[in-house]
Amino acid sequence: MNKTNPTFPLCFCDRLRMATDGAGITALVGAYGCPLACRFCINPRTWHKPPEGQSAFTSMTPAELYDRVKQDNLYYLATGGGVCFGGGEPLLHAEFIAEFRRICPTEWRIYAESCLNIPTECVRIAAGVVDHFFVDIKDMNPEIYKCYTGRDNALVKENLAVLLSLAGADRVTVRVPRIPRYNTEADVERSVSELTAMGVTLVDRFTYRLPREKKI
Repeated sequence: MNKTNPTFPLCFCDRLRMATDGAGITALVGAYGCPLACRFCINPRTWHKPPEGQSAFTSMTPAELYDRVKQDNLYYLATGGGVCFGGGEPLLHAEFIAEFRRICPTEWRIYAESCLNIPTECVRIAAGVVDHFFVDIKDMNPEIYKCYTGRDNALVKENLAVLLSLAGADRVTVRVPRIPRYNTEADVERSVSELTAMGVTLVDRFTYRLPREKKI
């Protein structure tokens, strides 16, 4: 993170989303870069930032992003919406989000989608400026998590505990997916039980829908 002049590696900016990334109408702002390599990732293009000039990649300042999304200010105000930072892993750019929060209208709600497999400092910064978090926990079982993401989840659990203590359970929704080929309904139940024991109260359960495999 660049604390003196933070920028955001913008991969996409999807405007006028309705009740899919928080309350009301939001803009989903996606970052390049992610610590995971999930097998069924819906945004694999965000994993690695491409060379400049070969894509729509733009390194944006907080003011530049504000200029891009402020055109929908009336929608945000009328519906209680705002901006959701996704990706990729947006909380790797927590300083940027903090500066964006400082310059945008206080009525806007700021959301963030995160895997929490990031430095704890990023979590602490984000907890002070993000209104609501959507944590993609995958599975609490370390073996399942590593098989699916390629990484260990010890840091994820530590960061979730930190986030709950700083933000409160009412500002954290934890997504617990049923992932075909990787976990079972029983695994999901065990994850939910462990999360509940940690103090999580908002759980979003769902099943990944996989694309149909082509018949040869």
